[in-house]
Amino acid sequence: MSYKKVFLKSGKEESLKRFHPWIFSGAIHHIEGEPEEGETVKVYTSNKEFIAVGHFQVGSIAVRVLSFCDEPIDYDFWKRKLEIAYNVRKSIGVAGKPQNNTYRLVHGEGDNLPGLVIDVYARTAVMQAHSVGMHVCRMQIAEALAEVMHGVIDNIYYKSETTLPYKAELEAENGFIKGGSTDNVALENGLKFHVDWLKGQKTGFFVDQRENRALLERYAKGRNVLNMFCYTGGFSFYAMRGGANLVHSVDSSAKAIDLTNDNVELNFPGDPRHNAFAEDAFKFLDRMGDQYDLIILDPPAFAKHKDALRNALQGYRKLNAKAFEKIRPGGILFTFSCSQVVTKDNFRTAVFTAAAMSGRSVRILHQLTQPADHPVNIYHPEGEYLKGLVLYVE
Repeated sequence: MSYKKVFLKSGKEESLKRFHPWIFSGAIHHIEGEPEEGETVKVYTSNKEFIAVGHFQVGSIAVRVLSFCDEPIDYDFWKRKLEIAYNVRKSIGVAGKPQNNTYRLVHGEGDNLPGLVIDVYARTAVMQAHSVGMHVCRMQIAEALAEVMHGVIDNIYYKSETTLPYKAELEAENGFIKGGSTDNVALENGLKFHVDWLKGQKTGFFVDQRENRALLERYAKGRNVLNMFCYTGGFSFYAMRGGANLVHSVDSSAKAIDLTNDNVELNFPGDPRHNAFAEDAFKFLDRMGDQYDLIILDPPAFAKHKDALRNALQGYRKLNAKAFEKIRPGGILFTFSCSQVVTKDNFRTAVFTAAAMSGRSVRILHQLTQPADHPVNIYHPEGEYLKGLVLYVE
C-alpha cells in the first residue's frame, strides 16, 4: 500500500517524538503528491526519517496520527485497535456487566484513534466520526467492530451528520450500517433509559456522567433536587433512586423534557415526586424560590473554541452565582463544565468568583472528571474536557 508523503519543517518533529497525535499545518514543509481530505499519509522529518502515519485533513490540524509505527492502516489495524479498546473496558469493569450495558468503547485520542467515538447502548453501537479520515474508513471500521463485538452487539448506527467538518461537503447521512433495531432502551447501573441516537445530542446520551450520577445518588436522600440542563434526565432518576423528596428537571428543549419524563416513567412509573419544566435555565433560576438543597448544573459546552472563552467563563460565573444565591443552607451543588477549552483552573476560578459574590461559606467535597471509559491519552492532555465540583454551601 503506497501512501503520499508529508515532510515536516526542521525541528517540528519534537511533539511527535513525545507522541502527541496532532500535526499542525504550520509544521509542514511540503507534501509529495496531492492527498485528498481524509486520505492516509505517511509523515517524515526534515531528514526524511519516518515518524508517523495518519489521516490528512484540511485545516489547522493537518494530520491526525493513527500510528507511530510504519504500518498499513487496514482492516487488521482497526480490528487490533478495537480489541484493545474493548479489553480496556472489560478490565475497568464497565463492559460485560449485567447491570450496565452502556459505555464508551472508543474515545478518540484517548484510545489512539483520533476522530472516532463509539458508544455502546445495549445491543447497539453508535459510531461517530469527527474527522474526514474516520468517515472515509467507516465501513471497514464497522466491519471490524462487528467482528470484535460479535455476540455483544447486533446493530451499528452511524451518526456523524453534525460532527464532520462542514467545509468538507461530505453530505454524510446518519443511519444503520448494520442491523436496524428500534429497541432503544439501555441499562446504566441498573437504571433504564431511552437513547435517542436518531435525533439526540452527541450519540444519544451523556455516558460520561455515569460515575458522577452514581455519586449524586448517595447525596440525594431526603433532599429537594433541581436538575438544570437535564437533557434526558440522567441525574434526575438517580436522585429518585437515592431517596430524594422531590426532583425537578429543567431544560430549554421540550423534546428533552419529553425524554426525561419517559425515562423517569421507565424506572418510577406514576411517581409524584418528579416534575419537569421546558424553560430557559436563567429564567427558571431567576423565578425559583429557595426550596432546593441539592442543585445540579450541567450545561452544554459554553465555549467550542478559544475565542469564546471569555464569554463562557462569564456564563459559568453567572450561572453558579444564581445557584449560590438560591440554594438552601446546608445545600449541595454539583457543577460542571464540558468545554474542552475551559481548563480546570479556569472553571474553578469562575466558580470561586461566583461563591465569593454570594458571600457564603463553601467547601469542596469532590473534584470530578470524566470516567475511565473516556480515558485521557497521557501525551494529549487536551483530551481532559469534563470538570466538576461538588460543593457544600453553608
